[in-house]
Amino acid sequence: MYTQERTAMSNLVVGGPVAVNSYDNAIVAALVENRPVMLVHAFNGGYLRPAELGEASHDKGVQLATALDDTVKEAKGHLWHITPAGFFGQRPLYFIESAAGQVTPKLAGAGGTDAGRGDDGMPKPQRRRITVHQDAPQSTADTVQVGLPDKVGDKWRGKNGAPEDTQLWVVTVTPWGGITFVPITHPEAILGFKDHAVTANSEVSLTHNWGGDFTGTVINTFYPRLPSEWNVPYHHVFT
Repeated sequence: MYTQERTAMSNLVVGGPVAVNSYDNAIVAALVENRPVMLVHAFNGGYLRPAELGEASHDKGVQLATALDDTVKEAKGHLWHITPAGFFGQRPLYFIESAAGQVTPKLAGAGGTDAGRGDDGMPKPQRRRITVHQDAPQSTADTVQVGLPDKVGDKWRGKNGAPEDTQLWVVTVTPWGGITFVPITHPEAILGFKDHAVTANSEVSLTHNWGGDFTGTVINTFYPRLPSEWNVPYHHVFT
């Protein structure tokens, strides 16, 4: 059971201002070990998944699903990597990358380049990232897409010349044991849902952070769950 997987570790300050109460292996694994996790919503226990699972899809969004079918599970559509991506002042930044449609690049030829290599010397996989529309959350346009930096549309590319600008997130651990995502392009917003409705197959959007700080609100909090515990209700985990 989950309690047997807990490990005594010193607190880790990840994204601040709240330290990870780091017996929760799922948060530590997501932010430090870069293991894929499910992002389970605080309100109804649904999980985030790309609207389209295939690697060729770069113009579709994200939705909150309440049933995990075999197709999604086999395609790893229920899993996300929260990948380190530098710093914003003292705050570490992350990409939210889908495990669905992941592509391992071919080895570059002589004089060629690739996306970097991991510790094993192999090219790092290319993963589609959650990308924010430049005009969000004020715009009525779709505010979130899943795609590679060079594949998403112009309004989802970086405003300051770097394609990753619109794909960088501050990940903040909340006092109640979840995490909140804040895009650096829109620090007054958090990852939420259109019309603030959190129902089955709700479309993910950016929503104004009425709380006014980086911790967001309970309704827009996600609890990372390791793949082995995806069916453990969050309110049974944090007891």
